[in-house]
Amino acid sequence: MSDYEKIEKQLTDTLQLSRRPVAIAFHDAAPAGVQALDGTQPSGCSFWRLAASGRTFYTVPSDHYNCPVGSYTHNIALPKEREAELSNTLSLMVNVGYIRMEEVPEIPRLPSTPAFTTYAPLGSTPVDPDAVIIAGKPARLMLLHEAGTRAARQPLPLLGRPTCMAIPAALSQGVASSLGCIGNRIYTSISEDEFYTVIAGRDLDAVIAQLETICSANTQLTTYHTGRRSMASA
Repeated sequence: MSDYEKIEKQLTDTLQLSRRPVAIAFHDAAPAGVQALDGTQPSGCSFWRLAASGRTFYTVPSDHYNCPVGSYTHNIALPKEREAELSNTLSLMVNVGYIRMEEVPEIPRLPSTPAFTTYAPLGSTPVDPDAVIIAGKPARLMLLHEAGTRAARQPLPLLGRPTCMAIPAALSQGVASSLGCIGNRIYTSISEDEFYTVIAGRDLDAVIAQLETICSANTQLTTYHTGRRSMASA
């Protein structure tokens, strides 16, 4: 395994993060030495909040049933007695003008249903992550986006709602950023001046390897552009 404690420290220091990056991993069997989720949560992204606060645990598909949209992006079928919850939620979103129904088939989804999903702070993840979720301010996540581009991972255009679609999007593309959505902001308490970048676990080392170069380049370009602005306004 990579030194995820070191990677988390580098990300936290470089990007001035206020919350811990979250590692997510999908499994066919229960991960050894990891406790199952205790209790219930109102949304899938609530698991991000728990992991960012320091908890390590795994979920099973039924833990996601309270979040119809999150279940949809994670390719988790709701039980028959709860199937109407997805259509009811989508109908509400359509009726209030939040989405158009024709947008729904375009929302990225996981290719298959994860039997078990581990959530942990990146620095203490017990397994190699499939995705890493980083919440931060635009000027700092800009650096991460640029590092992804330099690593030839072709980050996707900035995504919107639902925030959780950034996970399958990153798995297919390498790097995906999301402005977040109102549900995510309520359930995670992310601040109004922050958004998300998600990196596929397989690409994490490659992106991190470019981060120092990008930060150095931005420092030099800060001097360059500040000087040009001063000359133009003289």
